[in-house]
Amino acid sequence: MHRVMRTLTVVQHILFGVLAAVCVTRSWSTGAPRVPLVVAAVALLAWYAVGLRWGARSTDPSGSAVAGTHGRWWLLGLVACWLALVLVSSENVWLAFSLWLLIPHFFPVRWAVVISVGVLAVVIWRPWFETGGLTVAEALGPAIGALFAFALSRGQHQLVRDAIERQRLVDSLVKAQDEMAALHDELASSQREAGVLQERGRLSRDIHDTLAQGFSSIVLLARGRSVVAGEAGLTDLLTQIESTASSNLTEAREVVSALAPKTLSDSGLVQALGRIVDTLSRETGIATELRVEGEPLHLPTANEVALLRTAQGALANVRSHSGAGRVVVTLSGLEDRVLLEVVDDGRGFDPEAVAERAGAYSHGGYGLPSTRARLRELGGDLVLESAPGEGTALSAHLPLGTAR
Repeated sequence: MHRVMRTLTVVQHILFGVLAAVCVTRSWSTGAPRVPLVVAAVALLAWYAVGLRWGARSTDPSGSAVAGTHGRWWLLGLVACWLALVLVSSENVWLAFSLWLLIPHFFPVRWAVVISVGVLAVVIWRPWFETGGLTVAEALGPAIGALFAFALSRGQHQLVRDAIERQRLVDSLVKAQDEMAALHDELASSQREAGVLQERGRLSRDIHDTLAQGFSSIVLLARGRSVVAGEAGLTDLLTQIESTASSNLTEAREVVSALAPKTLSDSGLVQALGRIVDTLSRETGIATELRVEGEPLHLPTANEVALLRTAQGALANVRSHSGAGRVVVTLSGLEDRVLLEVVDDGRGFDPEAVAERAGAYSHGGYGLPSTRARLRELGGDLVLESAPGEGTALSAHLPLGTAR
């Protein structure tokens, strides 16, 4: 739309220049006074050039006024220069067509009509003044031309207003989308916090009902040693303490087991990775491949959980943000560590820019900083490499030993 409006503006400038050249040439050829003609023509063109320099043509989207005070005075000055040319020769009345195209852009409709009618009156009056008579064609022709030019200019003005209104609506829509995204992030954050609080409550209840009760029983049994009589009684007490401690250990293992992902509790890390890779391919159509290299892996549960969570987060970002057509997940057992790599051929991004946005590279609330912190707690680390248009490569490693 802006390109169309610029084209119409250029066409209007060209039309003004052509009409001015034709009018001055005809005036010269019909014997009009040379000096007044040249002076008036130069003044008209110079004043028009001043308007171009000011950039006086502009549109108020409200429609109550078009252009500012400078623009209106510029147009009135242009009309005055045209009047001077008309007084020199009646051939110059044809420039009125360009004036009728300009007037609606600088005044409200009422004043634009008044000024346009005034220009039309001059166009009709000048031939009558010169010849002493006026035909119907000499009056009707300029009137039709004035109506056509005025309507054309108002249509162009309406196009400008519509374009401005459309841009305003687009800006409002973008703003609303940004606000909705911010609200969605806030809601997601609230849900994550609620989930954390709920999980903390569950853990506190489980620990209180299992481990804490068991430890209390052990303490009470130990305190009862002073009233135990004989070696048989002491043996029985120790048996009770051992039994309670064994039960407590079982309860502790069940609590820890509840924290492990179901994909790991059902099988090992390799099988769990295979399932989430297959799920991504099945649900999105992205070509996926899981590669397992090196020796068979025997990792502590905490390490397997950390690597699985890292892979899940990376694949979630591949699904949501990368626009990738292919992703390769590689699990490598090296001499002293295990290496997990997730490489996609997506659109990529600037990691430094993303790092400035909290949680930008995230899945389920575990952003890149949290993932890196989890790995470092286990003696490992994480490296992210990406660039716009070049895909993304995430590499995480952990030692083969137990967690630190």
